[in-house]
Amino acid sequence: MSDAELVLRSTRVITPEGTRAATVTVSGGKITAVLPYDAQVPATARLEDLGDHVLLPGLVDTHVHVNDPGRTEWEGFWTATRAAAAGGITTLIDMPLNSLPPTTTVGNLRVKRDVAAGKAHTDVGFWGGALPDNVKDLRPLHDAGVFGFKAFLSPSGVEEFPHLDQDRLARSMAEIGGFDGLLIVHAEDPHHLAAAPQHGGPRYADFLASRPRDAEDTAVATLLAQAERLDARVHVLHLSSSDALPLIRAARARGVRVTVETCPHYLTLTAEEVPDGASEFKCCPPIREAANQDLLWAALADGTIDCVVTDHSPSTADLKTDDFATAWGGISGLQLGLSAVWTEARRRGHGLEDVVRWMSARTAALVGLGQKGAIEAGRDADFAVLAPDETFTVDPAALQHRNRVTAYAGRTLYGVVKSTWLRGERIVAEGVFTEPKGTLLSRP
Repeated sequence: MSDAELVLRSTRVITPEGTRAATVTVSGGKITAVLPYDAQVPATARLEDLGDHVLLPGLVDTHVHVNDPGRTEWEGFWTATRAAAAGGITTLIDMPLNSLPPTTTVGNLRVKRDVAAGKAHTDVGFWGGALPDNVKDLRPLHDAGVFGFKAFLSPSGVEEFPHLDQDRLARSMAEIGGFDGLLIVHAEDPHHLAAAPQHGGPRYADFLASRPRDAEDTAVATLLAQAERLDARVHVLHLSSSDALPLIRAARARGVRVTVETCPHYLTLTAEEVPDGASEFKCCPPIREAANQDLLWAALADGTIDCVVTDHSPSTADLKTDDFATAWGGISGLQLGLSAVWTEARRRGHGLEDVVRWMSARTAALVGLGQKGAIEAGRDADFAVLAPDETFTVDPAALQHRNRVTAYAGRTLYGVVKSTWLRGERIVAEGVFTEPKGTLLSRP
């Protein structure tokens, strides 16, 4: 401990072994030790006594649409990473679509990295994209450091990122499986979507009917069958249909290598409470009923669902019209995801250790970032300091997102992020940010 540069002390530190009073030492941006609470602090080290505030590992959000370059008016690396830091997130992985160009070639990845350089308040990594015509680009992208490959099984909503039919899904999956890469999939079946009633207009019930559960269930079944046939690693993005859970459990029992995520909005918002015309609640797949939500929570508890990510998908306010059929589908959650999940988790009897497992440890493991996701010696000194029993009411004007449209407006949430630290440096505290200190990450 004599070489420690920074010491953080709290009566509640969440470690892989549990929550305890501890003293955490940091040197060179790394955690060097987790010691007893009353450990002596060397005179040369700076002590941060956090009192009873909880010291968490920084969250790792593996599903974020930054939209930069090309649609920077929707978000951008500067604003997205500020919002992330304000919400206790220290690492995010950027999705390949909604930026122009999309991250589907090595050249396009280079453009994305050049744009992000110097603007990131948190660490940032990148997903690649799997399109019908870019199989030849997948291995070069993997070698260039993307963390895996995003694909859609139904139209994505932007013309530059077309979806994969079953043949092209198999082709891309076989290529990615050849180097044991990870394929992450938006699983909704286009045929079921086309057959669903399409009324348009402001009624949320009509929008919900247009994105039925069986569209998700069929697509998940297709994905699992292909993964089993090819022995490929696959990840189901933003699961909202609880009806798909038995399919996933059965596939895992057969040895299929599948992981699953869900999102704060599916865990905290319900279809019954969405007002007509309130397209700030629109996302695809949609927010479903309360009974469905209960089953998602049960699947988190038993490990069927591995992790929770925001799927932060912003747009300009004018695209959030009161017609659910034409409004942009996406919910902005970077700054609020931790508090939203914690608010509902505590109501259901879960602890902060569970939230850390879902939003930090397992997300870091998903993308192979062994240096993230836990407070233990050798890991990056990435932290969030949380007052878990304090509440706040969501005011859109207080958000760091570029466009302050939120489905959480007016909701009272538990869990106030007091400060966020990246590799031993405080990057935000009480709304005051440092200059960007984030690093652009590549797959280990």
